[in-house]
Amino acid sequence: MTSAAVNVVGIGGSLRPGSQSERALRIALGSAAEAGAETLALTGDDLVLPFYDSAIEERTPQAVRFVEAIRRADGLIIVSPGYHGALSGLIKNALDYVEDLRPDERPYLDGRAVGLAAVAFGWQAAVTTLDQLRTITHALRGWPTPLGGSINSAEVKFDEVGGASEEKAVTTLKLIGRQVVDFARARR
Repeated sequence: MTSAAVNVVGIGGSLRPGSQSERALRIALGSAAEAGAETLALTGDDLVLPFYDSAIEERTPQAVRFVEAIRRADGLIIVSPGYHGALSGLIKNALDYVEDLRPDERPYLDGRAVGLAAVAFGWQAAVTTLDQLRTITHALRGWPTPLGGSINSAEVKFDEVGGASEEKAVTTLKLIGRQVVDFARARR
């Protein structure tokens, strides 16, 4: 077993800087960092990629950076806003780029812990978005953490400094971050 830090990549948020879903992602990633992981957040503009097309081999520099970050990751944390009962198109398109890892020795998200959370204005969208994230993670051969987060932003508001109006939401996100790191270490 190596003593090197595990590498955790966070994917999420929306195009609005400081969105509720981005703030939730940063809480979970902060917890992963506190647990000893090296972290990288890919949010907002980092996720503005051309529509994924497997027939096009050439990738933009931004798409190459995104795919390479996932390739190096020991674990991921994905937080999506819930739009109309589903994950955002921004997050879905970014996750489609994981197809570029298909020919790798470790294809897709194989062997990687994936912490998941959904932030939506209402319970229905928060729960269905989390369910979709779990389904996508399974399809990509990832290992969803035992705990996932469904956060109703009609009831919970995240602040700029890593807190929230309900401590339970912060506790959940921090546990998700720790679970990703713990699994990644155990997997080594």
